[in-house]
Amino acid sequence: MLAQLFTEDATYLTSPWADAKAGLDALARLWDREREGPDEVFTMASEVVAVEGDTAVVRLEVAYGQPATQRWRDLWVLSFAPDGRCAAFEEWPFAPPR
Repeated sequence: MLAQLFTEDATYLTSPWADAKAGLDALARLWDREREGPDEVFTMASEVVAVEGDTAVVRLEVAYGQPATQRWRDLWVLSFAPDGRCAAFEEWPFAPPR
C-alpha cells in the first residue's frame, strides 16, 4: 500500500525538527511504530490550503479512538512526483493544550 502513495525514495518528516526517514522500508517501520495496529480507529478531516506546482499544504484535524481519546491538528507539506505519488512529506503536528 505504501508504494501506491509514496515513491521508492520518498522522505518523511514527523515534525519540522525530526530527522527525515527515507525509502519505503523506513516509512513502513515508522508507521508500524507510531500506530496501535492496522485496525486503529481514527477520523480525519482535511482542507487543502495551498497548491503551487508539485507542492501542496493541507490542514487536518485527526481524532484517535472511539470515543476520541486523542486529538491533533496538523499541517502537511507534500511534494509530488510526476506520477502523482508523494516524494516528500513534512508534518507539523499540534496537540491540544494539556
